[in-house]
Amino acid sequence: MKLPKGSFGSNPVSPKQPNIFRTELDFTHLFFENNYDSTIKRRFSYSSHFSYKHQAAAYANQISLNNQIKGTAEEEKCLTILYNYMDEAIQNSQVVEYFTSWNGEEDLALFKKRSIHWLDIKNLYDLVIEDRELWEILLWN
Repeated sequence: MKLPKGSFGSNPVSPKQPNIFRTELDFTHLFFENNYDSTIKRRFSYSSHFSYKHQAAAYANQISLNNQIKGTAEEEKCLTILYNYMDEAIQNSQVVEYFTSWNGEEDLALFKKRSIHWLDIKNLYDLVIEDRELWEILLWN
């Protein structure tokens, strides 16, 4: 299924001033982009490890890898945005592939691959995974 794209979570002071924020937390957001290149008018894959046509990428400096959790308000806000985004996607499609890597390392060998159920995600920090880890998350058994 097609995935939503755009900025999620930013809270500018007003619609007339979309680039002005009261606090760093108000500015903190995730930007999701899809895998369609309008210049060449076709889809591409963010990683050779993905198997589905529709993909989205989020560039998230505020979400740490598993061994680098900071516990900041910004990190928690971004994890909440990510959780809500993934929840909507999995409710609509029944399955989501979830992967993280450093920029430029998307096609390197995976360190870990697993299949889990969405109900196994008990809190936001369950979404913090290792570098080059791929999950297939299923809504049901």
